[in-house]
Amino acid sequence: MTEQTKTRFPAPLYAAAGAGDMAVEQLRKLPAVLTELSERAEAALRVYNEQAGTKAAELRDKASTTDFVALRGNAASVATSFAQIAQDRALAAYTALIARGERVVGTGVVEAADVVNADIETTEEPAAIEAPAAEKKPAATPKPRKRAAAK
Repeated sequence: MTEQTKTRFPAPLYAAAGAGDMAVEQLRKLPAVLTELSERAEAALRVYNEQAGTKAAELRDKASTTDFVALRGNAASVATSFAQIAQDRALAAYTALIARGERVVGTGVVEAADVVNADIETTEEPAAIEAPAAEKKPAATPKPRKRAAAK
């Protein structure tokens, strides 16, 4: 009796399978999302056109009273914290894609790969076929190379 091993594919393969599955799921939702976004854009454009003049005056006043030196210093620390948050979220998303890919690929593929590997291992190698004696030619000896004369 042979010991059964559990074959696993590399994590990036599972992540790719999970990303593909997620893409298909999102593409199926696309028509409804496009309709919703179109309606929201039209409503936002109407509101923006009504409030554009007032908002421009408010922004001008705010820009004249803003301390840009303090804002610049604060931006660097905020950017660092956002980068850390983005890295954590990316790792969590990658882990979720791997888990999703493992579900998509499933154990059926792993079992099929085990069967194929076992078949390959148990298959005998084909016997070597030799040419008839009449067709065999003696091995040609290579000609010695001429060396260029040293100057």
